[in-house]
Amino acid sequence: MATATTQHEYRAEARFQRVSPQKARLVLDLIRGQRVEQALETVAFTRKRIAPVVQKVLQSAIDNANYLAQERGDEVDVDRLYVKQAIVNEGPRMKRIRPAPQGRAFHYQRRMSHIIISVAERKSGAMVTRVDEHATPAGDAAKPAKKAAKKFSLKGAAKKAPARKHISAKKPTKKKSAK
Repeated sequence: MATATTQHEYRAEARFQRVSPQKARLVLDLIRGQRVEQALETVAFTRKRIAPVVQKVLQSAIDNANYLAQERGDEVDVDRLYVKQAIVNEGPRMKRIRPAPQGRAFHYQRRMSHIIISVAERKSGAMVTRVDEHATPAGDAAKPAKKAAKKFSLKGAAKKAPARKHISAKKPTKKKSAK
């Protein structure tokens, strides 16, 4: 059985996926930190090309949790599983050449990514909420922002250049010569 101090983490990977890591991150940012049930629903209704792959990896991580827990003799409550980590690493790039006008060639790269999702069982009393309105009063929330603004002020930066005089569009006047 799992002790109260250790938290088992179960993961699944999809390597060499033909999608740029930036596009895959858009989907993984949606599910990070969510319960697996809610994450599966989110991915099912996401209209990105990589979403079905992310759904397969998430389902595989859940299945890994069930299988490995049975192997160890532990019990994993699927209702308490959440997406602990969802990351995308850059894979190798395929370098390609496209013909261009006048006998030239344009080089471009096809990016690949490695998707890693790990799930863990949340402790029974540790439900995380995104917004906790009662944690800090409204007046205290503004104080750290003011300190941060003072910290990053431009005191040491170069001084402003003097303002330029406005040049009018009048015709230049002729100087009178003294005779």
